[in-house]
Amino acid sequence: MTENGGGGPDVTQDLRVPWEEDPGDLYEHAPCGYLTTLPDGTIVKVNETFLAWTGYVRTELIGQRRFRDLLSAGDKIYYETHYAPLLSMQNDVHEVAFDLMRADGERLPILVNSSLGRDPNGMPRVIRTTIFNASERRGYEKELLAARRAAEASERRVRALQQIVADLAAAPTAAEVADAVVRAPGPAFGAASATVWLADPDRDRLTAVAGTESATLTGDDIPRGSSRVIAEVARRGDLHVVGSLDEAQEHFPELAVTMRRTERAMVVLLPLTAAPTADPAAVEVLGVLGFDFTEPRELTDSELRVVRLLGHQAGQALDRARLYDDARRREALAVFLAATTRALEVESRLMPRARLLVERTVPEIAEWAAVRLQVGPAGLVAEAGGPAPDPQRLAERVAQVLLDGEAQLSDDKEFDAGCAVLPLVANGRVLGTLALRMAPERRTAAAEAVFLRDLADRAGLALENARLYEQERAIARTLQRSLLAGDLPSDPRFAVETHYQAAAHDLEVGGDWFDAFLITPDKLAVVVGDVVGRGIDAATTMGQLRSAIRALASAEAGPARLLERLDRFVERVESARMATVAYAEVDLSANEMVYACAGHLPPLLTQPGEPPRYLLDARSGALGSRAARQARIEHRTQLAPGSRLLLYTDGLIERRTRRIDAGFELLARTYAGKRDSPLPGLTASIADMLVGQEHADDVCLLCLALGTEQRLERTIGADPVQIALLRKDLRGWLVAHAVDDESAQAVLLACSEAVANAIEHGYRDNPLGLVEVVATVSPDTVDVRIADRGGWADPEPGGARGRGLQLIRQVMDTVAFDHADGTTVTMRRIRRGARR
Repeated sequence: MTENGGGGPDVTQDLRVPWEEDPGDLYEHAPCGYLTTLPDGTIVKVNETFLAWTGYVRTELIGQRRFRDLLSAGDKIYYETHYAPLLSMQNDVHEVAFDLMRADGERLPILVNSSLGRDPNGMPRVIRTTIFNASERRGYEKELLAARRAAEASERRVRALQQIVADLAAAPTAAEVADAVVRAPGPAFGAASATVWLADPDRDRLTAVAGTESATLTGDDIPRGSSRVIAEVARRGDLHVVGSLDEAQEHFPELAVTMRRTERAMVVLLPLTAAPTADPAAVEVLGVLGFDFTEPRELTDSELRVVRLLGHQAGQALDRARLYDDARRREALAVFLAATTRALEVESRLMPRARLLVERTVPEIAEWAAVRLQVGPAGLVAEAGGPAPDPQRLAERVAQVLLDGEAQLSDDKEFDAGCAVLPLVANGRVLGTLALRMAPERRTAAAEAVFLRDLADRAGLALENARLYEQERAIARTLQRSLLAGDLPSDPRFAVETHYQAAAHDLEVGGDWFDAFLITPDKLAVVVGDVVGRGIDAATTMGQLRSAIRALASAEAGPARLLERLDRFVERVESARMATVAYAEVDLSANEMVYACAGHLPPLLTQPGEPPRYLLDARSGALGSRAARQARIEHRTQLAPGSRLLLYTDGLIERRTRRIDAGFELLARTYAGKRDSPLPGLTASIADMLVGQEHADDVCLLCLALGTEQRLERTIGADPVQIALLRKDLRGWLVAHAVDDESAQAVLLACSEAVANAIEHGYRDNPLGLVEVVATVSPDTVDVRIADRGGWADPEPGGARGRGLQLIRQVMDTVAFDHADGTTVTMRRIRRGARR
């Protein structure tokens, strides 16, 4: 060994080994295989290393086989399409991987390096090939490939888990959580289908709420005590993998049937739990995720960890959603209670308030609800929704609740699933019951016990207040009507029709009143008045004034003198000061009226052939007012037979939203339109048209019909109710003309039948039609004409119309029909005296 200039050994020269290298031995036993082949691939030389690797004998290869003959079928094609062309073009190829077929038929992975030698003319002469054993390398490559695939699968699972975690964080409701969870098994594990069941603790069952195909795992509700695998997993609270059809057949035959039918090979059932715990029995299972596979596979430990993590993430999301749902539900119920309480306060009457309660409850809270109140002899019932539960069992529950005052909230399926009966209690007394059946998608009655009891408590108090209101209102109305005139005179020379309508939203009695009485056999007094204020004091004052008027009225006094005496009366009765009065005295023998108004609205008079007019004379101030100290005045006017006088109080026409002139005009127009209507019901009809049922002031009307009309003319609407009013009016007219009872009954019967026929047949499709009735009387006959403008159909033989016409012909002496324009029936009845 020589040293270089630095003093160290010289390593640039080849070191000599202590023995002599044999080139032949180096070739034969080299760490790689050597092949020499002709350009067509025929093997002409091979080293011992190659023979040892492949198990061939040298004589089996030299001159007998080509290199490509030793390759696998696929590699032979690659040799021809890639290896040989590349070698011909480049003169060498490097690290080409082949599978060489050993003598025993086993594959040997190899790497091939080849060079092409050419002669001086450039023609291919020899191919020298170096063979490296790649068995270990191929194993390494497979391991690397498997690791790569596992990493890619893990990355896919992580991405899927990240996406599902993001979706779960954004899902506010349990249904949205289920929709997010059911999408995870496909991309994360390659599952064929998935289904999510959520636990319903109120009904102790599992409900399928989301699924991709739901092919294997059926989507019906499952009781938690069921023997089905879903219920078993929910009870155990741990992951369960059904790895094969045989395993399912052994432990869960029902699942095996489904797997066989849907061609599923494996099923995974994952409980959705809020938090992991060492004790599975202590885990609260909020749901179950089931997913399946079409091919058998084994989940790795890493995959199982991801599956369990998915269950915990989904369970936590469900727990958050449940808390959110509970908070939102409580808020909605609180809003419902507050809104219902306000709505009930607006409605003051008992039955409308009970009806409003059930109409608000259905369908927002329940699908059926009924309120039963122990009010009056028959009680009150308000019901909404349906269908109603079994009446007998409901009656038993209601009776029990009324007896012990305890709510029946159990979900007894023998009674009616989800039905509950609650007591309506106020001031320690059970007023009635509220029965309802919760909607199927809502929680059960037992789960909503706190809310339902709160609703029943509020409803009981509201209904009790309405009952007390109506009780006080009835007392007030009874007192009010007891103070009004109840013994109006009856005389064929006149008729009086009255109407009193108390304020719709006022419990206090008012001071409006009417009265009619005979001062002498031939002098009639009528009066309408209004005392200032409301309440018992006003009602008492009204009664005193009414009594005072009766006491002060006399044949000699007259309206003006009576008002002057009332002025002195109110000096001693302070509460009567500023009361208004419209007073009139009618001389029945002379058909003359004298009237006076003390601060009151003017009477309205209609006479035959004339439009209505207000009597604006004889006006002075209210009783006890400063203007009333002047002399009272009165006015005299003549009344023709058939005249009608209307006295009324200010509640009929006065409104804050319009001028009083408009009220006067509206009353005159309405009164003119009803001048031919029957007197019975006239005042009530006018009040209904002008003020309706919802009004803020008392309304009092008195209509006096004076004298006997020689010709009665009435026009009524096509309403059967009007027939009774017409009969009453016609009967009075016949009595006033001294028509004998037999003839009067015949006329009344025939007229009623004819009008009924006109309404039923002439106006069967027109409820707004009008029927005209004209009656005249002479010493010998009563003639009646009834006309309509309807479209009549031919009567059926033996029908109701035919029997009515037959009855008319039997009681009347002559009957004639004219169908030119509608139908006109003309009838005559001969009076009893003329028959003799």
